Amino acid sequence: MMLAQNLPWVPLLVPDMPSPETLLPWLERMHAARHYSNFGPLVQELEYSFAQKFGLEPEQVTTVANATQGLELALQALELPPGSRVLVPALTFVATATAVVRAGHVPVLADVDAATWLLTPEIARSACTRMCINAVLPVATFGMPHGMQAWQQFEQVTGLPVIIDAAAAYGSQWLQGAEGTLVFSLHATKSLPAGEGGLVVSTRPGLAAKVRQLSNFGINLDPATTLPVGTLASLGTNAKMSEYHAAIGLASLQKWELHAQQRQALQADLMQELQQASRYPLAWQAKGPGGPLQAPTLLCMRLPDESVRATVEHACQQARVMTRRWYQPLLPHMAVLQQRCLVLDTPDAQLLGQTLLGLPFFLGMTQPQRQRVLSVITSQ
Repeated sequence: MMLAQNLPWVPLLVPDMPSPETLLPWLERMHAARHYSNFGPLVQELEYSFAQKFGLEPEQVTTVANATQGLELALQALELPPGSRVLVPALTFVATATAVVRAGHVPVLADVDAATWLLTPEIARSACTRMCINAVLPVATFGMPHGMQAWQQFEQVTGLPVIIDAAAAYGSQWLQGAEGTLVFSLHATKSLPAGEGGLVVSTRPGLAAKVRQLSNFGINLDPATTLPVGTLASLGTNAKMSEYHAAIGLASLQKWELHAQQRQALQADLMQELQQASRYPLAWQAKGPGGPLQAPTLLCMRLPDESVRATVEHACQQARVMTRRWYQPLLPHMAVLQQRCLVLDTPDAQLLGQTLLGLPFFLGMTQPQRQRVLSVITSQ
């Protein structure tokens, strides 16, 4: 039997990118048009496809260079007073909080639901009774969709704008007939990969158009306004999606349904196999109010306590199986953020931060790779 130290690592994630052969027709179209950036024909086609899928007008959808800039620009487009307090979950990727800071505001770190791992409208309402909150930035944690009707009602009752950080939730998070704003990632590891890219979807009047303008330095391109075309209308940045990335996004879109089904099946199989293999009780993220995951991009389990997690981590390392503590450390423990955030009580997020562990999950996992992951869990 081959020693573990001689085995290749089982990777945590493997991007599901289109092959060069699949991309070639799109790249040939781009080259024939000699248009490589600045809202080219492929970007326009991709945006039109997204608008159709969400049942919106084209002006309610815009692409951006990545989801982090999408969040920053969506917050900027709200035109909140400088230093506004934006409620975010303590359990999330750092970009959720850094986008708030870079937009000139203060993240307020809140707890999440113990079962769904989501910042809910109920948690947000409770936070609003404790301090002044100016906006809410919930996260579709690990792609789990929010119930948009509840967030629309929250906006109507409180008057506070809500932007959903749906970075990992393309294909799972929809507007569901409600009003709202969603920001998706098209990163290489997401369910609809474009290598890099982001998507802003919003029914809020003018928000997507404002984000589009801000992504092009803030320059006015609309001849119908009082400003001359080319005039700086606001202080933006360069956050446009390129034609290269749009080509990848369009190619990925063609196979999205099939790959989403394959991701669902793989996750269900692995969860069942791990549940049967483990002598420890395992817990999984509960289905949220927005429905089930349609295209999972990772596999994250909850172990009984911190010591068990450490034991499993060590065993995985010995077997050369990659793992990840999502999301560690929690935002309240990030030294760079501590002087820039306000922190509410986060008991459930703290417990999740001590017990969650991500395991390898990607399309194309071989049977030996799956078996090695299961063998580690069985041996504990």
